[in-house]
Amino acid sequence: MASAEDERRGFTRASWVNVLGNAAKIVVEGAVGLAFGSVALLADAAHSIADLVASGVVLIWGRSSFDEPDDTHPHGHDRIEPLTALFVGAMIALLGLNLLYESFQGILHGVDVVFHPLLLGALAFAILDMYLVYRYTSLVNEDIDSTALKALATDCLNDIYTSFAAVVGVIGVLLGFPLLDPLAGALVSVLVVYQGVEISRENVDYLIGAAPHPEKRGEITEALRDHPNVQGVHDLTVFYDGPVLEVEVHVEVDGDMPFRQAHDIESDLIDRLRALEDVGDAHVHLDPSGIGEWKDCRDDR
Repeated sequence: MASAEDERRGFTRASWVNVLGNAAKIVVEGAVGLAFGSVALLADAAHSIADLVASGVVLIWGRSSFDEPDDTHPHGHDRIEPLTALFVGAMIALLGLNLLYESFQGILHGVDVVFHPLLLGALAFAILDMYLVYRYTSLVNEDIDSTALKALATDCLNDIYTSFAAVVGVIGVLLGFPLLDPLAGALVSVLVVYQGVEISRENVDYLIGAAPHPEKRGEITEALRDHPNVQGVHDLTVFYDGPVLEVEVHVEVDGDMPFRQAHDIESDLIDRLRALEDVGDAHVHLDPSGIGEWKDCRDDR
């Protein structure tokens, strides 16, 4: 397993790759789009401006999530990651809305676009550029499992799709249908807005402490009940603390067992829960079975 410092270095390298990849895409598509008046290319390049800002924020801000807990953040800095990812999603959605407006202007009032092979060349460069950035970011994130890098990788993949949509617009110009260029720009914009909303929605759940899917709650309950000394489970609370899950639960055991044995059982249950996927920390309270003090609480047995 990689150390925290190794993960920080991998995170930084992947963030830099996103910054440089987006910068290259902006320069190439922006220059060619301006030269030949392509709304689709300019929309794709403008999208990457937001991506550049977002990847820069992830680079500068997101590394703080690897800092150790301190006096001001006793539970660590994990929530910085979904916060940076939320920023990425919001930037993408807002820019997509602006691009959608510009595309509709082109549809209503027409566009002055001239076909040139460089239009397709610039899009081919953009697709290859984003594919390489996507592959590298995803490869690094297999070991880190960062929500911020996941958002950047998703946006790279989204860029590939939008560039293909722009190719349709350019081919439309070649075939004598220049209206396809702003139509492609509108399609690009809708995809951009959708992706931004999806990224934002997921990371809002991480920030506000939302509950996971019921299947995860059932998996946690089953892991507790599988222990031979557990006689019941109640007052189970599972919620996101940043990108990982926090578990709080009361477990019923034999009230006459020795204290040291009870302590060992509690430690074993905590280890079981922390070994589950997505669970970051767990707090287990042992209750003597049969006393009924929780009967008015939610029954998870």
